[in-house]
Amino acid sequence: MGFSVQLRESTAATWDAAVGHRFVDELWSGSLDRGVLRHYLEQDLQFVDSFLALLGAAVATADRPGPRVRLARQLGLVAGPENDYFERSLGELDGHTEPERTAPTVGFVDLMDEARDAGYAETLAVLVVAEWLYLDWATRPGAITPDDRISREWIELHRGVEFEEWVAFLRDELDRAADRLDPTHRERVAALFVRAVDLELAFFDATYPG
Repeated sequence: MGFSVQLRESTAATWDAAVGHRFVDELWSGSLDRGVLRHYLEQDLQFVDSFLALLGAAVATADRPGPRVRLARQLGLVAGPENDYFERSLGELDGHTEPERTAPTVGFVDLMDEARDAGYAETLAVLVVAEWLYLDWATRPGAITPDDRISREWIELHRGVEFEEWVAFLRDELDRAADRLDPTHRERVAALFVRAVDLELAFFDATYPG
């Protein structure tokens, strides 16, 4: 069993709670309140700069040319289509690009900055959670995407063959990187993975007022 699968299984309860969250169900059904969606996107946008820096750190610390190129290509996608999505969607929703950050948002930004400074395996641990958990909630075989353009496009950005291949690549890289670590180092990487999963659930919870 690979390291990424071990970590996924060790966080199953929290992971599944995030994937099956009320926010995700309402996003898929098209019943999500516009104010909730605006708040969610305003907060999610606060991750983009740190996420780009995290990907950049992965590019810089990758130990092989092939992975470095793959990571660099994804960096361009996040800086392009995904960043454009936020600008268009928040404009349509009359949202703010620099809102007051919630505690989970602050926590996730801090986590990404910490992982970025720690090393390749640590960077991968956080990237795997951020991308794999989103692939999980955005993949509902047979389900019909909502008519709402903003909700539908957010789902589409996080699923499909290319995104599945990206997540598989990250998992393979994390497994490979972890194989070279001593037990103590692996535990530190695992701790970052667990914190990331906890923050994903907390982020969804914080989307709703009260």
